[in-house]
Amino acid sequence: MPTELEELVGLVADRNPQVRLIAAEHLVPYSISQPNIFKADNLKPIHNLKLLIKDLPNTAEHIITILINLSADSEILANLASDDKFISEVLRQIIVPTEPNANLLSMLLANLAKSDFLKTMLHKKQTPPEELKSDDLVVNQLVDLFVKEAAYNKHADFDHLSYLFADLTKHAEIRHHFVRRQEYDGVIPITKLKVFTEHKSNIRRKGVASTIKNVAFDVPSHPLFISEDDIDILPYILLPITGNEEYDLEEAMAMLPDLQLLPPDKQRDSDPNIIQTHVETLLLLSTTREARDRMREVKVYPIIRETHARVQNEDVQDACERLVQVLMRDEADEKPKSRVEEIGEVKEGGKDEDDDDDQIVEV
Repeated sequence: MPTELEELVGLVADRNPQVRLIAAEHLVPYSISQPNIFKADNLKPIHNLKLLIKDLPNTAEHIITILINLSADSEILANLASDDKFISEVLRQIIVPTEPNANLLSMLLANLAKSDFLKTMLHKKQTPPEELKSDDLVVNQLVDLFVKEAAYNKHADFDHLSYLFADLTKHAEIRHHFVRRQEYDGVIPITKLKVFTEHKSNIRRKGVASTIKNVAFDVPSHPLFISEDDIDILPYILLPITGNEEYDLEEAMAMLPDLQLLPPDKQRDSDPNIIQTHVETLLLLSTTREARDRMREVKVYPIIRETHARVQNEDVQDACERLVQVLMRDEADEKPKSRVEEIGEVKEGGKDEDDDDDQIVEV
């Protein structure tokens, strides 16, 4: 005899839409506390839930929430992420300008990107809505969604797509895509994300910072990162870690124009994890002589010096010390060990396993 809870799981697939709605609503908390009830009969409940993301909006809201929470289970995650038809449906729905559950779909995609199955997204294509003004590559469509925020869909801000990008860029081929100018708009994708390093959303800032850091593992693209005519990343990394400190006139005048004459109320990012990520990105970029010379030229050292002094966080201070050692070292004494090795000891993509944006989102 099935238990009452098992019967409730079965009611999610009932023909009556009101029954489905009530069942889905009541099952949301169990998707966190008792995920195994959804794994009965060789994951049959998961099969039903995947079909129901196309249900009426109120029911679909609960269904997607359940799937977001269940994706913390490795077996369910593998089932979801490897289902190409299901992934295609999620991607079809998220770009609809009136989709009421677009934010939840963003969270679901971000969680599914914890699986390596999702790296195949780089090659997926679909016809974009005219309003999106994108091309047929899904990755480009998602970047354009992220940039447009609520101006595209009043129901969504798409902040969690930044976590999706952060996980996708663990893969070398996707990192390569993010630093290549796209034919449809002539823009390098990572430059669309860099402008959000000082955004009001902590989620967006954190995900973008991790994405930039992961893409910086593509060492051959470092000249593009430094070039003012290409990615020009330095101002967007340095501004979030800069406060309202006063510098010597000689130091200040040599800094990048965006960092000169900052307002007295300028604050550095309040999240030490984001600051650490930006400093580690600078350390990655210091792999090349050209980038090191540029950072010395625009007085990155004084900014790092003040960050080290004012951010009372051991990990931030450690990252600052490593970067200072590189910038202050005589080039004749430069050791052959790459900064990619130094930071990449964690895993490819340079993301620590305890990074907040590397965690499964629960709703």
